[in-house]
Amino acid sequence: MKFATLRTAADQPPFVALIDAAGQRYWPLSDLVPEFQGDMQQLIHDWASLGERIAPQGEGRLLDGASLQVPLHPHRNMFCIGKNYFEHAAEFSGSGYDSSTTADDVVPKHPIVFTKAYNTLIAHGDDIPRHAEVTEQLDYEAEFAVIIGKSGRGIKKSEAFDHVWGYTIANDVTARDLQKKHKQWHLGKSLDGLCPMGPWLVTADELERDSATIKCWVNGELRQDARLDQLIFDVPTLIETLSAGITLEPGDVILTGTPVGVGIGFTPPRFLQAGDTVRIEVTGIGALENRVGD
Repeated sequence: MKFATLRTAADQPPFVALIDAAGQRYWPLSDLVPEFQGDMQQLIHDWASLGERIAPQGEGRLLDGASLQVPLHPHRNMFCIGKNYFEHAAEFSGSGYDSSTTADDVVPKHPIVFTKAYNTLIAHGDDIPRHAEVTEQLDYEAEFAVIIGKSGRGIKKSEAFDHVWGYTIANDVTARDLQKKHKQWHLGKSLDGLCPMGPWLVTADELERDSATIKCWVNGELRQDARLDQLIFDVPTLIETLSAGITLEPGDVILTGTPVGVGIGFTPPRFLQAGDTVRIEVTGIGALENRVGD
């Protein structure tokens, strides 16, 4: 199943809806399960009692009569993984922007974990802020995002997918000059509006992970193209690593890393400019598209 957070008018509150992406229709969840009045975070938290009760009823409503919102507002920063594709690890190491690498450590031996603040979240179709007064080197990073559905600490790899509710698409937009200047990555990753997410969330059973691809176009030019099974550290390894001493909670988001083809991988680098459009597609989820604002 696919779920979105929608709004039908500026003066009306957002609501969770079941989505038929192919038919471009939706059903407000409160129509399907009348006692549910919560947000996406609440849906994920209550999934065990709600999931089997949710199904389309009637023809639904046309999706073009609603606007897509940020699908999920997690209660804490997103967990992010750096250099998690072999070719991107080499690309980043050779770019001159990587302060985390030595000659013996181009490919990480353990997952590189940082966080991205939730003030970064914007929806499909929203403008990515250019932040020209802060950065001259804005870059894109297409990412496959994992949504935790069941809490746990000390989760073993063999049990990891029992804790996954679903997936979405994210763009880990990065101010490369800030990332390089400040050594730690948080500031360069966490300027307002630097994480488009969506267009919706899909439940785990919607995705064939072993065959799924992730692709990114900038102004119609294909820049990134990889399979999700090319991750250096797969999803179970990431969940085991993060949960070893941190309790993962329903609604937590893990951005799993970006493939080769980001702006700093070109000579000279190809940074985002006002008016550029970034489109990211993941097989089985859909497409996330955003323009860089003026």
